[in-house]
Amino acid sequence: MNKKFVGFGELLLRLTPEGYLRFRQASRFNLNYTGAEGNMCIALANMGMDAALVSKIPDNEIGQCALDMLERYGVNTEHVPRGGERLGVYYLEKGASQRPSKIIYDRKYSSISQAEPSEFDWEKILQDAGWFHFTGITAALSDNCAQMCLDACRCARSLGIKVSCDLNYRKNLWSTEKARSVMIPLMEYVDVLFANEEDSGNVLNVHADDSNIEEGKLSIEGYSDLAFRLKERFGFERVCISLRESLSASDNNWSGLMYADGKTYVSRKYPIHLVDRVGGGDSFASGMIYALMNEYENQEAIEFAVAASCLKQTIEYDFNLASVDEVKALMKGSGSGRVQR
Repeated sequence: MNKKFVGFGELLLRLTPEGYLRFRQASRFNLNYTGAEGNMCIALANMGMDAALVSKIPDNEIGQCALDMLERYGVNTEHVPRGGERLGVYYLEKGASQRPSKIIYDRKYSSISQAEPSEFDWEKILQDAGWFHFTGITAALSDNCAQMCLDACRCARSLGIKVSCDLNYRKNLWSTEKARSVMIPLMEYVDVLFANEEDSGNVLNVHADDSNIEEGKLSIEGYSDLAFRLKERFGFERVCISLRESLSASDNNWSGLMYADGKTYVSRKYPIHLVDRVGGGDSFASGMIYALMNEYENQEAIEFAVAASCLKQTIEYDFNLASVDEVKALMKGSGSGRVQR
């Protein structure tokens, strides 16, 4: 398999009050540039892969700052046209203990949401790629973005490129009815699906049995059956599900499973004291894609993806800067947090 990864999605400016201050307490905000597919590109580039992001940014200094961040971590940005009105923004108030985190979006009229399909030559963009990835967030931004996802998927299929999708349902972007009308036809082109119990229900109308995310109750058997039913209905090669048990906003249990080759593969479970949980799903997906592009066996692949995303949630901001060696060390049991000298 060609080792180049291509992601298609929106770049955003993230603004966060210092520490655990609430929005109403904040007099200053820390900033970072982010976005689901961009987060994945950075994680994969950090692991030594060839990663490229396709997006659109405004032709101003703020847009350039977003590109500078990607390029600093080794992500290719040659297929990012300039234009449109603005870079989207999201505000994050970090939760603690029993107080949940809160996100406010300000992304209407963003450059990528106003992009035209004619701006992206997918034959050229994907000519030397081995893997293409998009999320439900991207498809939700506009009808044009949904069409561009479809164009890219069709091109990838014609070129024999693996396609993955993270459903990533966001109720503030679209309704379940709109999500289903757009995303279900796209599933025809997807080889590897990333999902959780909420998203599979909201987007694909396939639900997990015997699980309650509010109570932190998970059923491995229920999720295994969910993955099987998703594969049977849509024909995916693999279905990958991250499993989060939310004990509080500060402490979670984290694991995952993958259904592939007629069998369910379940990872070990990690208790995490969270530093920043945003991007956990992106790091799970990028960890899995790294493992699959490097031909890991199924059990090792799910262990790598979960360990990688566990480490990410101990890192500030949205993207995973854990190295392959650090992930493998955690997989082998090095999780005590002792100082390395």
